[in-house]
Amino acid sequence: MNQDYIIPNEWSVIEEGFDKERVKSSESLFSIGNGAMGQRANFEEDYSGATFQGSYIAGVYYPDKTRVGWWKNGYPEYFAKVLNAPNWIGIHVKINEEVFDLNTCKKVENFKRELNMKEGWLSRTFKATLSNGIELEVSSKRFLSLELDEVGAIEYKVTPLNSDVAITFSPYLDAGITNEDSNWDDKFWNILNVTSEGNQGFIESHTMKTNFHACTFMESRVYVDGKILDLAKEEEKSDRKLTFTYKVDVQQNQTATLYKFAGYTVDRNHKKEALVSAAKTALDKALNIGFDDLLALQIQAWNQIWNMSDITISGDVKAQQGIRFNIFQLNQTYLGTDARLNIGPKGFTGEKYGGSTYWDTEAYCLPFYMATKDQKVARNLLEYRYHHLDRAIENAEKLGFTNGAALYPMVTMNGEECHNEWEITFEEIHRNAAIAFAIYNYERYTSDASYVPEKGLEVLIGIARFWYQRATFSTAKNKYVILGVTGPNEYENNVNNNWYTNYAAKWCIDYALEAIQKVESDHISDYIRIKEKVKFDAEELASWKKVADHMFFPYSEEHQVFLQQDGFLDKELITVADLDKAQRPINQKWSWDRILRSPYIKQADTLQGFYFFEDQFSQEELERHFDFYEPFTVHESSLSPCVHSIQAAKLGRMEQAYTFYLRTSRLDLDDYNKEVEEGLHITSMAGTWMSIVEGFGGMRVKNGTLSFTPQIPGQWEAYSFKVNFRGQILKISVCKDDTKFELENGSALEILVNDKLIKISPNNLVTV
Repeated sequence: MNQDYIIPNEWSVIEEGFDKERVKSSESLFSIGNGAMGQRANFEEDYSGATFQGSYIAGVYYPDKTRVGWWKNGYPEYFAKVLNAPNWIGIHVKINEEVFDLNTCKKVENFKRELNMKEGWLSRTFKATLSNGIELEVSSKRFLSLELDEVGAIEYKVTPLNSDVAITFSPYLDAGITNEDSNWDDKFWNILNVTSEGNQGFIESHTMKTNFHACTFMESRVYVDGKILDLAKEEEKSDRKLTFTYKVDVQQNQTATLYKFAGYTVDRNHKKEALVSAAKTALDKALNIGFDDLLALQIQAWNQIWNMSDITISGDVKAQQGIRFNIFQLNQTYLGTDARLNIGPKGFTGEKYGGSTYWDTEAYCLPFYMATKDQKVARNLLEYRYHHLDRAIENAEKLGFTNGAALYPMVTMNGEECHNEWEITFEEIHRNAAIAFAIYNYERYTSDASYVPEKGLEVLIGIARFWYQRATFSTAKNKYVILGVTGPNEYENNVNNNWYTNYAAKWCIDYALEAIQKVESDHISDYIRIKEKVKFDAEELASWKKVADHMFFPYSEEHQVFLQQDGFLDKELITVADLDKAQRPINQKWSWDRILRSPYIKQADTLQGFYFFEDQFSQEELERHFDFYEPFTVHESSLSPCVHSIQAAKLGRMEQAYTFYLRTSRLDLDDYNKEVEEGLHITSMAGTWMSIVEGFGGMRVKNGTLSFTPQIPGQWEAYSFKVNFRGQILKISVCKDDTKFELENGSALEILVNDKLIKISPNNLVTV
């Protein structure tokens, strides 16, 4: 049974009624971020119930020493953890000296929490009765500014309903925080200074080992019925915490409001010694603008984001809420303004997966950012990997590879592998292919032919060298094989000839050879520079080609399908439909041994290959493989349903495509995997966007031409989306009877619709 307490709404995520059992789940679902920092939706006031405190700064991490029972050569020394950063949202509130805490209140009524996705803010309103009998109306609103991305703002209002009261507001900064998932209970932060100046407070600290310096800062103002008060503050300082206390007498039905501006300055953007002065500048700017005007700027900034990235759906509020939630969270996590950053699988919503970069970025997120931002943002994501090429070569060297072979990490913060489950670290090497495919996908979509000669070719050569060395010649098969791998289906470890891995390896080598040839003919100076730098010759390239041309692909004549791996047919092939529902999810109910022997597929594996390399297979081949593998897929990875949705739509099976879409779009809102309290599935949210644009809309690039085969789920009346294709903004509106195309700018554009060429001029609606 999935959770269903989130109220369907087109533009907001809304929870009504206070339930202590839901607090941690809601802290994830109502998370906020601005690309530079983010936080779980913890309450501002004290809460003594079960809660998962989380505030995070983009790019700040700690190398938590690997904890394993048996060390193996090549093991990463550490697992990079996104760090729980000093908490600045906190406000201790006392009413007539009684601590205000929803966990201990006699009664909480009319509780409503709202995450307004259109405007980018989080609010709570409720009526509370304290154990001393005082009734209060409380409302809070907070947001992380897109305009001033070092600053967050809180408006916290308290109205006594049945008597005059003395209210104590004590806004604080707390650097005495820990991570939920630390391996050794290390101290992650070292506190350097706790200082104050007037109403401004600062805690300077740095991370242990990685030595990131940050200043956490705050300033507050108190108002009663809209009039600012000039209050003397009390100050309490410890070595990890700074608290300012303001006391105010409030009459019945008067409203006391605390405005708190706070945030982080970090040494990624300022000199270490200038962090406090940078914080003062940020506070001065925020206070000069004021809460209401800063919120107006927030609404404006989100309006611009939505103008390009929104997908509208008519006739299905849950689907509409789902897709907007996904688009909103992607933009809260990564806006593409800083090439040093990337997209963690949990973003700023939790600590699982370390907040690091996975192959998800290239496989799932790149298409979203290519089409909804400008191509510079997508190029930044590619350059992130280019800057880590030396580390990828080091990672491969640790495993015994030579000659500049590059193995990109499964998990990283700085290019160094930091994932420490051996069957993934050493075996899930297909991630290398996603890096190469992203370069191909980028060039295909943007037509930017400069990236490969400038930077991409070096990456492709390193990857091709890796695949050449990783393949083994089998005399029995008279083919090259790839042994001891884990494919995208992590429910099979240490298998031989995972078809997706073998096919991707061949594709990567072929693509690298083609790219070398193209750079030699079109960009000779780059060719000479790269050849001199990485030292390849005709003999080496011929040896790669031999591996690619003679790669082994396991195949079943009986089923007429490529086999997921050599031993797949040795399994007891019981479909998911015949699996007892009480046994699901199997990753929570079964032993790992049982899972590994089962035929169950965690996520698209062979079908992932049919998704990436779609144009190399016929529709009939896709149908055969889909019909064979889909029945064994349990979709226990968040990355799975979107690929199946796109392929079901391609096969014209819209009911099935819609079911998969709904699952991917509401994965967190409905908590399909019973784990949302740990954080959201940010990278798979890009797959939700793909399900509509590439699945229902059928968007592809064919021979340099943008192509669509629009379909619409029976549950919808209409849907629309925009794409930025090579600097031109195209709006696509699909309804039951026709599809409308509108070009917003630039010169005329030729597109394919159902394989027919159509010309669209700017501001001229074309109906098909």
